Amino acid sequence: MKRLSYIDWMRGLACILMFQTHCYDSWLSPEARKSAVFTWSQLLGTLPAPLFIFLAGVSFALVTERLREKGATSSEIAKTTIRRGAEIFGLGVLFRIQEYALGFRVSPWTDLFRVDVLNILGLSMMLMGVLCWLTADRRAEDPATTTQSVAVAASRSSGIFASLLTATVIAMATPLLWTTYRLRALPWPLESYLNGVHTYAAPQPWLFPLFPWSAFAFAGLAVGFFLFTGVARRYEGAIFAALGGTGVLACFLSIKFDTSSVHLYPLYDYWHTSPNFFLMRCGVLLIILFCVYAWCRWGLAQMGFSPIIQLGKTSLLVYWVHIEFVYGRLSILPKRQCTVLQASLGLCIIFLAMLVLSLLRTNWKNRHAKAQTPAATAAAPAKA
Repeated sequence: MKRLSYIDWMRGLACILMFQTHCYDSWLSPEARKSAVFTWSQLLGTLPAPLFIFLAGVSFALVTERLREKGATSSEIAKTTIRRGAEIFGLGVLFRIQEYALGFRVSPWTDLFRVDVLNILGLSMMLMGVLCWLTADRRAEDPATTTQSVAVAASRSSGIFASLLTATVIAMATPLLWTTYRLRALPWPLESYLNGVHTYAAPQPWLFPLFPWSAFAFAGLAVGFFLFTGVARRYEGAIFAALGGTGVLACFLSIKFDTSSVHLYPLYDYWHTSPNFFLMRCGVLLIILFCVYAWCRWGLAQMGFSPIIQLGKTSLLVYWVHIEFVYGRLSILPKRQCTVLQASLGLCIIFLAMLVLSLLRTNWKNRHAKAQTPAATAAAPAKA
């Protein structure tokens, strides 16, 4: 499918879920927050962040495989991917500076060091770049070797194993780093990147520290590499169905482990730090991945214009912009004062505005690309 549209559709879905979560959370009055709409909104709001981070891992595998197909060395791939991760991290820092500036005299200076999704996306991408460099089979870089395809496959297999192992280690270490083995000796801005403590006495579940959030990126990286294996390419539909079935199994195991009498940790918190909850969310992500793939391949997702795919193509832009019009001083509705109906109308306005912004961005990018193509053609030497 062109542009692997199921990835864009999944990102677009994450955008819509993010919009509704932020809009209802920012605008609903205290009385309206007691409604079922708000309860379901908050429940669905647990999906966008794992979706974005998981898809970052899948996309990272896609970029890595394309670079390998072009003959790039492991060092070149690491340089490209780590630099991109650093750019995303830098954008995360810039976003925090922007929010502090727009909320000056209201926002505390400590918000400059708040660990947000973009920060962890950038750091996760840099860590994935290091992992791919460490697990690469160097035989693939030798032009004289006759086993380059074997070496690339070996790099892919090593990447899958290392990614799953890393995700497991991060998930298993999270309860300890949040409770009994907190690194309190570190300054709080650094400790916050590990457990989201920020300026509070205890880690905060609404922040996005490396533990456990980066584990979703490594899980996505493993899935992304798996989708490039020979068997996955030959039996694509069946493989996606198998991934969906694996997701169902993961959810079942999460429930079984949660009710087990065996306890690995002195302090157990299923909904925030437990590896069992991480397993449940990974299962849900795999189920969504299969459903979205099926919808894009056999459903109506690609018949005509798809607003969801369009949003997915510019997810970073719409994430960045919508925040100020929902939570910031430019909020289009009064915060904590609206009924469900008023907030729902505001949500529709935000959706349409972000869709228009996304289209403008895509059209500008396409025009810019077309303008560059004739220039490149004119610069090329004429052929007889």
